[in-house]
Amino acid sequence: MRCSLEVWKMGTVNYLESLKLQEKLASDRKALKIPDTLLSLQHPPTYTVGRRQTVHNLLIPDSELKAIGAELHYTQRGGDITFHGPHQLILYPIISLRDIGLGARNYVEKLELTMIELASMYGVKAQVGRRCETGVWVGDRKIGAIGVRILSGVTSHGLALNVDPDLSYFKHIVPCGIANKDVTSLNKEADVELPAEEVIQEQLISCFVRIFGYNNVAFKNL
Repeated sequence: MRCSLEVWKMGTVNYLESLKLQEKLASDRKALKIPDTLLSLQHPPTYTVGRRQTVHNLLIPDSELKAIGAELHYTQRGGDITFHGPHQLILYPIISLRDIGLGARNYVEKLELTMIELASMYGVKAQVGRRCETGVWVGDRKIGAIGVRILSGVTSHGLALNVDPDLSYFKHIVPCGIANKDVTSLNKEADVELPAEEVIQEQLISCFVRIFGYNNVAFKNL
């Protein structure tokens, strides 16, 4: 039996606030003070840069970010630059890989599968990228991003699935450092009308729970 999972449904959260929360929860998880925890949320328009940062992949001067209503933050997650914003579903798992018997590669593969299975529910055939193309793709169009941090076997950061974000924000960066590739969304790719975003959020959480094998799940609405 897998460890218990507590799911926090948080709505829209400032990026720095979520970063501090993740750091605290990861510390608490390492100290065995809390069970595995999954944060489900969205961010205001925010560009984040991971450890594999490339300055030239931000195509807009820092001074102009405020004009487009976006922030820029540097993080300790893996990967390069990406965008977070409204109508993009984010999952931040704070889980002990040792307790669930997963290595780093298997963990990332399960995050990819979580988004792939969600997309398939709406007739969208998504798949992992080619070599050096991180995340989840529909053809040559990226629909989901992954950037994780694993410290002492405990994860933070996670995945971001584009449901219907303002894709124009992606024009100001080279997403994840991969040039000449488009970014897409579930709304653009699906041939059916999407339900309310809250429904898709629940489905994404359910995909995560099933793929990771949790069978003791509690929910907190924050």
